Amino acid sequence: MKKVERINIIMRYINNRAHFTISEIMREFNISRSTAIRDIREIEAMGMPLVAEVGRDGGYFVMRNSVLPVVRFTDNEVKALFIAFMATRNQQLPYLKSRQSLAEKLLGLISENQQDDLSLLNQILLFEGTNPNNPDLLDLSDLPHPMLEKLIQILLMDSYLLISIEEEKEIKSYPIYLLHLYREKSLWLIEGFDLKEEKKQIFSVDHLTDVKPYRAEKRLSKKKILEKLSKQEEVINLVLELGPKAIAQFRKYHPIKVSISYTSPYQTTAILKTFININKPEELTEITNWLLFLGGDIKVREVPEELLEGLQERLRLYCP
Repeated sequence: MKKVERINIIMRYINNRAHFTISEIMREFNISRSTAIRDIREIEAMGMPLVAEVGRDGGYFVMRNSVLPVVRFTDNEVKALFIAFMATRNQQLPYLKSRQSLAEKLLGLISENQQDDLSLLNQILLFEGTNPNNPDLLDLSDLPHPMLEKLIQILLMDSYLLISIEEEKEIKSYPIYLLHLYREKSLWLIEGFDLKEEKKQIFSVDHLTDVKPYRAEKRLSKKKILEKLSKQEEVINLVLELGPKAIAQFRKYHPIKVSISYTSPYQTTAILKTFININKPEELTEITNWLLFLGGDIKVREVPEELLEGLQERLRLYCP
């Protein structure tokens, strides 16, 4: 256990007791006497009001009506939190209203000088996707789909869901085991194992009309689901070697399910392996556009014929 973590736990331990001794701290946390004494002194220095009792069986007690010291942020910690909030403006995040109240509390905790620094940062910093006409951190500028928070609340209790999706003006229901909830290209997506069709499916949260736990008697165990998924594992059909310029582009943007493995100690070369579903025209178009975005610093080891034809056609349009 790290020292900082240990001291935090000791603080909670002694704050809930009327009296304690060094021997108790040694036994409870399996530390030496000198370490226990050092930790107690640090806790006293942090502001916890401890009173020592003199004598053979003496120890310490916490003064009545005492509480743990108030959490205080350093200047750098405040800036880190604030910039993290700024970087996620206009991002259709869940719990946006709670984020607003959290930001207000943060601003209320800090000094006027710190507030002035944050005000200046708010004026000069812009992030990708931020609307410059909406610079106020506390504005609820881009609320997510109202079903997103309900979905997350249910997911915290159960991954077996019955979701209702609007498809071509018709509501369809799907029993799923949720694998991932993720955001890509400004859209929230559900990746789930369809318990009826027994295959992986992707659903848009924007089309979600209802979500509730799926009844227990018709569920497959998680073990069986993973076994079925492993048997359906997609065969890799796109393999690329990336140079430093392509890696830089990859870091700017890449499809969430595509990853690279670095092949040099300084991360200047990498290899990309993934599966492209050639039966989905929209996926072929998306990957074609993305490969052009990566630029010319790539070497193709393996590529589906359909994707290669799409790339060649696009290049002919650009370079007649």
